[in-house]
This record gives sequence, C-alpha cells and structure tokens, in this order.
Amino acid sequence: MKRIFGLAILTALMACNQADKKSTETNDSTKTDSASVKNEISIKDKQKSEIFNQYVDLKNALVKSDSASAQKSAAQLQTSLAAYKGCEPTAAVAGKIAASNILVSQRKDFTVLSADLIALLKNAEIEKGTIYVQHCPMANKGDGGDWLSTEKEIKNPYYGKEMLTCGRVAEEIKAK
Repeated sequence: MKRIFGLAILTALMACNQADKKSTETNDSTKTDSASVKNEISIKDKQKSEIFNQYVDLKNALVKSDSASAQKSAAQLQTSLAAYKGCEPTAAVAGKIAASNILVSQRKDFTVLSADLIALLKNAEIEKGTIYVQHCPMANKGDGGDWLSTEKEIKNPYYGKEMLTCGRVAEEIKAK
C-alpha cells in the first residue's frame, strides 16, 4: 500500500510540473511577519492564481472538517486544473475529492493534490506576498503531509480542530 501511495505522489509531482519547467528560487528566510499584516498573494499567471485560490478554499474546508464544502471547492479546482495544460492527472485527483463525502478519503487524496500543486507553484512567478509550504509529520499515519497556505500560522487540513496547530513551515515561496 505504501509503495502504491508513493508512486501516486511521484506521479503527482511529475504531472503539473511538466507543463512549466522554469527554474525555482525560494527563500528559506525565517523572518517573522507581523500578524496584523494581511499576506496578499499575487501570481502573474492568472490560471495559476485561480488554481491556487481554489486550492486554498479546499484546504480551508478541510481545516474546518467540512466535507460538503471540500467537495464543492474540489469540483471547481478540478475544472481549472483540467483546463491547465499538463495538469490533467491532478484534475483527476481533485475529482476524487469532489466525488467523496468521506473526510478521511478527501484528506488522503489532498496529500497527492498538495504535492503536485506545491511543485506547480514553486515554478510560479509570485509578484506579491509569500506562499507557505507547511508540513505535518503525523499526517497519513506518520508518513507526513504537506500543504500550501497564505498564512504562516499553522491550520492543519489533515486533522482540523483535532490537532489544528500540528505542523511547521517547511518552505516559503516568495515574490522575487
């Protein structure tokens, strides 16, 4: 099972990333942002911007443990991903989340979706703001799980209120 899951993650990492192979530059700075400043994200590619915003809606629904909202957000994300060249396999993963009303299944598929979108957005031209790549070591029965966030504060989509703050910022994708 772990091998199949690992292959799924590897496949996902390759999917959207094939459409956009620019070099990546990330800044691993650990500067503390003021909590009162809203982190507005601006991505030059409007399709990537829409995909990111829909992904954040899905992540927030999972943080709230709201499977119905997660389904709706995933359905919108599926449509946007299907329209982005190279992201068709990722659209299928979003479709699995949209088709399920079982939170545990949605969260498991969210791991694969997140891995792929992290790869896609590392190649995005961020014009303003910071996208946080966050990691929970306990997600997926100890295999861990990553996700993207607009905030430095941890709000874990894999556990919701059960372990809302479990995780850490693993990387920051910043405007150049």
